Amino acid sequence: MSLPAFSIMRDLALSTHWNARRHKDGAALADEILSLGFTRVELGYDLTRDLIPGLQQRVREGALRVVSVHNYCPVPMGAPRGGPEIFTFTDPDPARRKLAVEHTERTLRFAAEMGAGVVVAHGGYIRHWRAWMPRLFLALERDPFGAEAEKWRARIERRRERRARRALDALRACVERLMPTLEKTGVILALENLPSWEAVPTENECRELIEALRTSRLGYWHDTGHGRIRENCGFTNHAKLFERLLPYLAGMHLHDVRFPATDHVLPPVADGLDFADFAAAAKLPIPKVIEPMPGAPAEEIRRAAEHIARRWSAVRAGEGAP
Repeated sequence: MSLPAFSIMRDLALSTHWNARRHKDGAALADEILSLGFTRVELGYDLTRDLIPGLQQRVREGALRVVSVHNYCPVPMGAPRGGPEIFTFTDPDPARRKLAVEHTERTLRFAAEMGAGVVVAHGGYIRHWRAWMPRLFLALERDPFGAEAEKWRARIERRRERRARRALDALRACVERLMPTLEKTGVILALENLPSWEAVPTENECRELIEALRTSRLGYWHDTGHGRIRENCGFTNHAKLFERLLPYLAGMHLHDVRFPATDHVLPPVADGLDFADFAAAAKLPIPKVIEPMPGAPAEEIRRAAEHIARRWSAVRAGEGAP
């Protein structure tokens, strides 16, 4: 591997979502990640409190750096399991939205304690709609260009246009309530692009929200797999949206997709993403996090990191620009 590619690879982080469920000691969790050559991590939403002391030890020793934290982290007290949507900012119940804000505040304070500059969060969903996307996925599997897929795509777009405003207003109100904690901690809240079209905000809605609030404490988190699913569904042009959101980019999740919507597949994938399309992120001082499925083989993670680093290095050297 060339020196530029090696330098890029050192800048990549790995999510603890990969191995948190296998460990009872945070130092052992960290050591397994370090053994793969990663010195940067994202603390995932399934990180339990008993893992924190060992992780803090490795951070204090300088072996490991926490670059981002995934809401909600650590797993909230009383929750049966971790998850990014235990609470959402768009819940129709005001009490549940209040809990979303309160637990996000806890995550922001925890991120600051661990030295992370970014908390990545899911915004939420438009109410009474979540059964529609699987029907589109099934139609795409049968015929990506057929009338059935087009029917569901059009129906989803129309319904979103009618119903998005209430969810977006709820999201904005919650973000505004978080602003004092964001300012106090100095952490950025980054809203992630999600794979479903009923999710809020879309990429463009996220940009509009950031511009409306005029704050550097709110950013956009780009998930390459989620973006590919949205493109597979015919809703977006993934690479062009990424370029448009670059000024607001606070971090990335890096993984691929098998058509149409099998997520968190590690590259390289036949007919998968060309990570050269996202090479502009390589020179930005933001978290760039490989996010595999829990238990993915270590060798697949190494190969994914090397593949991404080579593609980004080639673009920077002018050898393989998209």
